[in-house]
Amino acid sequence: MAPDLAPVLAPEIELKAAMHGFSQEFDAFQAEITQKFSQHEERLTMLDRKTALSTTRPTLSRAEAGATLHHKAFDAYLRSGDDSPLRGLELEAKGLNTQMAAEGGYLVDPETASVIRGVLHATASIRAIASVVTVEATSFDVLVDHTDVSSGWATEQGSVAPSDSPTIDRIPIRLHELAAMPKASQRLLDDSAFDVEGWLANRIASKFARAEAAAFIHGDGLDKPRGFLTHDLIEDELWEWGHLGYIATGAQGDFASANASDAIVDLVYALGATYRANAVFVMNSKTAGAVRKMKDADGRFLWSDGLAAGEPARLMGYPVLVAEDMPDIAPDSTAIAFGDFASGYTIAERPDMRVLRDPFSAKPHVLFYATKRVGGDVSDFKAIKLLKFGTS
Repeated sequence: MAPDLAPVLAPEIELKAAMHGFSQEFDAFQAEITQKFSQHEERLTMLDRKTALSTTRPTLSRAEAGATLHHKAFDAYLRSGDDSPLRGLELEAKGLNTQMAAEGGYLVDPETASVIRGVLHATASIRAIASVVTVEATSFDVLVDHTDVSSGWATEQGSVAPSDSPTIDRIPIRLHELAAMPKASQRLLDDSAFDVEGWLANRIASKFARAEAAAFIHGDGLDKPRGFLTHDLIEDELWEWGHLGYIATGAQGDFASANASDAIVDLVYALGATYRANAVFVMNSKTAGAVRKMKDADGRFLWSDGLAAGEPARLMGYPVLVAEDMPDIAPDSTAIAFGDFASGYTIAERPDMRVLRDPFSAKPHVLFYATKRVGGDVSDFKAIKLLKFGTS
């Protein structure tokens, strides 16, 4: 019988052999996968240990990623006067201008310039409520159309009269150079822990903010912006273009003894309804202290403080900008202004700022001569009204 069973058992033997071979191969594959997982887990454990030993985490920021070379080059220029790294960054940084190389001046790098601008906007200046434009020229012209298009009811066969010719006035706003020159000792600049960029930004910002705020109010227009209070004043009932209209309080150097709040109400409604929607009061702290005590005929305070953080105080529902360069209450002073300054006052400025390093003039100190070009003037004489503390 053995010869007859051999053909029958041969497929079973081959199947068992194949299954045994497959099992061995699967075991080998499983062992390999287990080994790889073990190696991977060991690598992760090593990385975790290295991370735990590190005391600081790498800074992932825009300045670290994109502006490191720029910052190092600018910092080297401020500390030692070495401008060769700045020249090499001409094609990489748009904030640099090689046309000023003959003067030795370079534009402030973008990070420092942003700090300066932020401080300027944070100060109590007309800049916060005026119209600010950036120009590349030496002046900025504001065009004002004084006329309106005439109209009338027309019939089917009647003739229509031609409209009036427009009358356009041009108000030039010239840019003037604003300068600051802080200094530091060379030993202080050599100290690697000293933030020279932050120091320079704060010093220049403080100087520029004070100079701008005063010029936008009292500037005479000679080598500086022209302030709105330096224009000719006229009683509001006799107002004409080129003058700022004012309302008199009726008392010399003070509010009227009776119904003192009427002067504030008259000032608000002396401004056209179109401008009142965006109007703001401007006064200094002393004047604000006197005004906030005033009440209407029903005993309600005209002044109300902001309900939320950062919200300005309001007078008769309109925001109040406390600008310390406004004059105090005195005989014939215009201590309170009210108007739409976004329409009434325009500030024009160049987008660049230059820094010139001078290590020779004040040894052992290093001077930093920073310049910026800015101008300002009244652009719409209808948009601003003043309160005069006088009888007429």
